[in-house]
Amino acid sequence: MPSDLALDTAVTPVPGSAGHYTTNLPDAWSWNLPSGGVLMTVALRAIEATIADTSFRPVSATTLFCNPVPPGPLEVRVELLRRGNAAVQARAMLRAQASPGTDLEVSATFARERPGIDLVDTAPPRVPSPEDASPIVEPRRSVAGRSEYPFLDNFDSRLALGHVWWKPNWPAGAARYARWMRYKIPQRLADGTLDPFAIPPIADLMPPALRQKLGPEGPHFHAPSLDLTVHFLDPTASEWQLVSVWARRARAGYATAEAEVWGADGKLTAYATQTMFLRKPSR
Repeated sequence: MPSDLALDTAVTPVPGSAGHYTTNLPDAWSWNLPSGGVLMTVALRAIEATIADTSFRPVSATTLFCNPVPPGPLEVRVELLRRGNAAVQARAMLRAQASPGTDLEVSATFARERPGIDLVDTAPPRVPSPEDASPIVEPRRSVAGRSEYPFLDNFDSRLALGHVWWKPNWPAGAARYARWMRYKIPQRLADGTLDPFAIPPIADLMPPALRQKLGPEGPHFHAPSLDLTVHFLDPTASEWQLVSVWARRARAGYATAEAEVWGADGKLTAYATQTMFLRKPSR
């Protein structure tokens, strides 16, 4: 059964401790460990709760992933760095309750909408619509009665650009990859638009672009995130989001990539960048 991101990443304030929150993140949002994008969402919800003014919406956020975080009890501490009439800047430190220190840190800007320049100087790639794209069904094992990658059970996912990397005999090409993603349990605000905190989990899916360049015979790798930056752009009512990724460079054991996130309505929902740590898989 799919899980509800909004419920699973909700935070509870600690009585008598300003800016201090707890949550209990289930294993439903894990690969081998919880998705970095989902952990980022937990921290952003704590920042939103501290600001306590819904006229401020997320504009940009950067996460540094310091240590692996297991599912289960988490705590977040938020510090407001600056609060103005137009924008609020804050920092959130998240850790597993059993951890001795900070496991990840998010720096974020929330802002009110203001009149100003309105332009778009990019366009979505020409890809099949979600209705015409092929479903992505990644091979997985059952490990101790648990799906190997439960994170994937929460989405409908369809291939828009590139090749399914686990199959043989496909030609290597540009380090570009795109997939349509839709939450099985819709993530919407009260006005019907997509919850912006639903963006980090799908933006944190950049490694397959690198695989497109390496081809099916290229070296296998594991790519945990070192950081993730998300710029929250156009509100959209579209359930389907196109995550279009370009891996610009890999060297010295690291890789960098960027992603545009487009609604099926043609709106540019978000732009994201990431640095990954490349290492040999354990199996």
